Amino acid sequence: MPTDRILIDSLELSACIGVPDDERATTQRLTVNLVLEPIGDFTALDDAIENTVDYFHVCEEVKALTLARPRRLLETLAEDLATMLLDHFPLQSVGLELRKYILHDTAFVAVAVHRQRAAT
Repeated sequence: MPTDRILIDSLELSACIGVPDDERATTQRLTVNLVLEPIGDFTALDDAIENTVDYFHVCEEVKALTLARPRRLLETLAEDLATMLLDHFPLQSVGLELRKYILHDTAFVAVAVHRQRAAT
């Protein structure tokens, strides 16, 4: 059975994140790639925004949560984002890759998570 997905690529984020205190003292650039699997498929949308996952609203919520408080670990922020998305939107699953541009000899470092809605 095919799975319908909403993809959001390279959403720009600002976060106070890092293990050392001085790294968390100012915001730094992160990006996130999201793969969102809605609970329903696209066949029943009837061309109405209220029948789908509003990706603008998703982006705004992701940005707000990222700025909400400092975190030490990229892994913690990734888990917080996945949990929030499953709690606030009609999604069956969320996949995300969260990138941080901190090490000078790499393009980026990243963590990736995939979470599914608990069966009810």
